[in-house]
Amino acid sequence: MNPTPSEIADQVRAFLRDNLLYMRPDYLLQDHSRLLEERVIDSMGVMELIGFLEQQFGIGVRDEEVTEVNLGTVAAITAYVGRKLDDTNRPR
Repeated sequence: MNPTPSEIADQVRAFLRDNLLYMRPDYLLQDHSRLLEERVIDSMGVMELIGFLEQQFGIGVRDEEVTEVNLGTVAAITAYVGRKLDDTNRPR
C-alpha cells in the first residue's frame, strides 16, 4: 500500500530537517519553501535527497526528472513521489 501524500510530505520534511537543516534549527520549512532558492539544499543535497527518495519509497529517479518542478519544494517532491508510486503500481 502506498503512503498517503501527508505521509510522504512528513517523511521528506523529516529527512530535510535531519540531514540538511540541522545547522539552521530556526528555519521554518514549509511545503512551498523554494529549497534551492532559500539555500535549504545544494547540488550535493539534491543527490542526498534522490538517494533518500529511491531508498525510502522504492522509486527510480531518472536524470531528466531532476528538475525544480519535481524537486523544488516539499509539495513538488510529494506530488512527484506520488506520481512515481502510482506509475510503479499501475497494472501493465
